[in-house]
Amino acid sequence: MDFGQFYLYKDGTLAAISEPAEQEVGLAVADSFLVENGAMRGRKLHEDRFRAGVAATSPEYLEDLEHFFELAFALVPRHGRWWPRFELHLGAQSPNQLYLRLREAPEPLQEATLWTLNEPDPRSNPAIKGPDLSLGQQLRRKAKMHGADEAVLLSEAGFIAEGALSSLVWWRGDVLCAPGDSINWLPSVTRSLVFEIARQCDTEVHFEEAKPESLIGCEVWLLSALNGIRPVASWVNLGGELGEPTHIDSFSKRLSLFRVQLG
Repeated sequence: MDFGQFYLYKDGTLAAISEPAEQEVGLAVADSFLVENGAMRGRKLHEDRFRAGVAATSPEYLEDLEHFFELAFALVPRHGRWWPRFELHLGAQSPNQLYLRLREAPEPLQEATLWTLNEPDPRSNPAIKGPDLSLGQQLRRKAKMHGADEAVLLSEAGFIAEGALSSLVWWRGDVLCAPGDSINWLPSVTRSLVFEIARQCDTEVHFEEAKPESLIGCEVWLLSALNGIRPVASWVNLGGELGEPTHIDSFSKRLSLFRVQLG
């Protein structure tokens, strides 16, 4: 497996290292983002999400983050598709460390198929991206065994939280819906941008507690930094068909307008 090129932040510099850090073991905070020909969506939102995770985990690194971000973005190539990741690793025998992982982006995915994990959300810390990434990958592999692309995670009461490695929103007519704050979900940059588009377009939004079966007949989207908005074509164990993706074209076009050159 190609883990990409790692850069270690030390003494005010980001230096390439030949050996990757311990993989997901000890990964306390992470944030990935898509850069296409030197442009990305939601740069400040990604920085703020990583900063919030560091503040909750290793606040002593907060004063280094602005310089770390500056150096990291300078290393991202301005041509091609790239999938960089900020990382904070907790060291068992060594100090905690900040890393940049620089990887080429995989090809974008189109329509998605979902599968519900019919048990309470198994993640240990849904509010911070990083500690549960390996678990999310395992759950996605489990979904693939059922013929799906993504696993849908539920709250203890059986309400939709999000995908294993993505956010979930849906439409009830012309109302854009999503899980509310009463349910544990990872703050999603793409979800924030989608709801900003809704605000700009005066689209009605609604936050709700919804069980999977209540989405039969609805237009459903998967959201992620890598793939933007993906229409969900089918849901393996939903018990019914989903609605047609009638809103996605206009929102996808507007989402692309958030791409800004890194400089």
